[in-house]
Amino acid sequence: MDVMKWYRAERWLYLHKLTPLAMVIKGSIRILWGGVIPYQATIGKGTKFTYQGLGVVIHKKAVIGNDCIIRQHVTLGGGGGPEGLPVIGDNVEIGAGTVIVGGVHIGNNVRIGANSFVNKDLPDNCTAVGTPAMPVKFNTPEN
Repeated sequence: MDVMKWYRAERWLYLHKLTPLAMVIKGSIRILWGGVIPYQATIGKGTKFTYQGLGVVIHKKAVIGNDCIIRQHVTLGGGGGPEGLPVIGDNVEIGAGTVIVGGVHIGNNVRIGANSFVNKDLPDNCTAVGTPAMPVKFNTPEN
């Protein structure tokens, strides 16, 4: 059972105006894995949830790029207004227990350490940790 296949099915149903069926799948994800991966969220190709998205909570208007890895118990929450929503770039790895809130933009090729709290933008090609999360290393092809 792959939670991304479930998400893709619910997203397809939603985009084809079959929202009641999409809601059934969303509820099933909640029951089976204790997570909320709404059909309204935009999640790119190749993105994976470890442990089937166990405890993951994603805001319905969050945007997640391609080829990301989202570990268990991650929260992508909203803030105030339409611009108060997380946008995650491509090839981002989000550590277990991380909370990302507000109108935060995470760049491409970013690694976020476990149990970090992200409330400010993170640039491309960095590794960030802490509460609040701060870049501690900039990733280059050499490292």
